[in-house]
Amino acid sequence: MALEIFKKEETLAMRKKMIGQSCKLFYSDDPVKIVRGRGQYLYDENGMRYLDCISNVQHVGHCHPSITQAATAQMELLNTNSRFLHDNIVLYADRLAATLPNKLCVFYFVNSGSEANDLALRLAQQYTQNEDVIVLDHAYHGHLMSLINISPYKFRKLAGQKEWVHVAPIPDTYRGLYKEGHPNPAQAYADTVKDVINEVHRKGRKISAFFAESLPSVAGQIILPQGYSTKVAEYVRSAGGVFVADEVQTGFGRVGSHFWAFQLQGEDFCPDIVTMGKPMGNGHPLACVATTVEIAGAFTANGVEYFNTFGGNPVSCAIGLAVLDVIEKEDLRGNATRVGAHLKDLLTKLQAKHKIIGDVRGAGLFVGLELVTEREQRTPATDAASRVVKRLKEERICVSTDGPWENVVKFKPPMCFSMKDAELVVQNIDHILTDMETNDLRLENKDI
Repeated sequence: MALEIFKKEETLAMRKKMIGQSCKLFYSDDPVKIVRGRGQYLYDENGMRYLDCISNVQHVGHCHPSITQAATAQMELLNTNSRFLHDNIVLYADRLAATLPNKLCVFYFVNSGSEANDLALRLAQQYTQNEDVIVLDHAYHGHLMSLINISPYKFRKLAGQKEWVHVAPIPDTYRGLYKEGHPNPAQAYADTVKDVINEVHRKGRKISAFFAESLPSVAGQIILPQGYSTKVAEYVRSAGGVFVADEVQTGFGRVGSHFWAFQLQGEDFCPDIVTMGKPMGNGHPLACVATTVEIAGAFTANGVEYFNTFGGNPVSCAIGLAVLDVIEKEDLRGNATRVGAHLKDLLTKLQAKHKIIGDVRGAGLFVGLELVTEREQRTPATDAASRVVKRLKEERICVSTDGPWENVVKFKPPMCFSMKDAELVVQNIDHILTDMETNDLRLENKDI
């Protein structure tokens, strides 16, 4: 297969003409044309190699041979919908069940995180017979209309907040209501959810669900204070609702120490519904909802069949099984723990050298580097973060930013990311920040 059909300029011109302009490119002022990938590396049309710190979807590495072989073998044998009896879907469900708490034992297979979250919303509302949903500020749960409605990151730019959606403060201990010096931020932030529930009840409404990413990503790579989810679940269930954990970004061992990010909250915490997606198929469209027998039973009792044309097909399940095999055989959770800790340690050492680094946070290979113009006020350094991303691109390292002010440089690389990769990235960030500080000082002296 030819790696390139059109020259870069022609591809870009055709894309601008034929692809909706709301579909953005990385590095839109000078896009990178990628024609091949392997492991944690991407290659452009000239054969130049880029280190990929962005692609959490290609979870076990770009074009992993075990995944492509599993896909090819099953495609050559059979691919059909899940109304035909087949071993792969039950085998895959059984393997997933082994990674989850016992009560999460019923599965619905879909094609994307958005589909999974939309179905989770339906399950919660059907089971509770309530409509209202509590979400975290700056949350993003998908691109369907139902999910834009529960994603402050999106709806604040569009039609606004629906009356059945209620927003709780993001439990951010760096720049939120309760910071790192608070004696019990988990309880304090959980109490803000209780306040929201009370306000909902005062309006004569009832809660169906609390819906949250286990580690908020778009909000800026936020690490929830331990104990927060347990307390929130207590409040939500007392109000007749269920707890939905969105693991679309963080599942399948990314945090290293656990298979699911919600497990960072402690062994006593278990959501009522878990959604999963992005890394599940290593780039193949595969997602899922896991829930309890009781919630699934209420959904069945409505008398309406749930059918997803491609969800749980034999090829998708074969790929999903292969991803689980690679995670285990290559000890990718262990790698995430070791490399993630090394990356955080190196970035923390940079923090002592560069005042622009306000915070370093993360778990496993889910890491955020927050840049600020000055540390006391924690003013977001949005422009500086953008410059770091562009400069790293020049060094053929792909990163991007997140957070409400786009000042958090995020790291969610393929799980095969190595110690040397971490060292290379941090070395380049050090050089870039040093250059920026030197140039800024020259400008200041010139002004004087």
